[in-house]
Amino acid sequence: MTMPEFQDSLGRTLAHICRLHHARADALLESLGLYRGQPPVLFALWHQDGLTHSELAHHLNVKPATITRMIQRMEKTGFVEKRPDADDQRVSRVFLTAAGYEIRHKVNQIFAQMESEIFGAFTPQEHATLSGFLHRISRNLELTKENSNIHKPHF
Repeated sequence: MTMPEFQDSLGRTLAHICRLHHARADALLESLGLYRGQPPVLFALWHQDGLTHSELAHHLNVKPATITRMIQRMEKTGFVEKRPDADDQRVSRVFLTAAGYEIRHKVNQIFAQMESEIFGAFTPQEHATLSGFLHRISRNLELTKENSNIHKPHF
């Protein structure tokens, strides 16, 4: 692929869309004291509170060290707390605090706002067509060897 072809490629357009999406999410989430990677942790804990670090890492398709750093930041901001496992003191579980539960509505509002900003001008038919294309792209990428163990979150 030549440089002009790459500059006009759909892959580059998708990458640009991802960067724009991340920048918008960062700006909106910052007002709540959250970073972009933290809402998935909250979603997982809203679905099932008291997960271990390794369970969270598995659900979110990230390395345990990544979860450890995220949890430490979220503890400092008061959204989660760690407690020892009742059966195995070597294991700690992550629980939402009152602030972690209270922020749920605001986080959902932010993601609804983003959905509206991104897709608000689409007709229902355009939305359905794009959704179908994006799901096909996702499935195509999931079939590659590098992505074969990456799954959608369970929540």
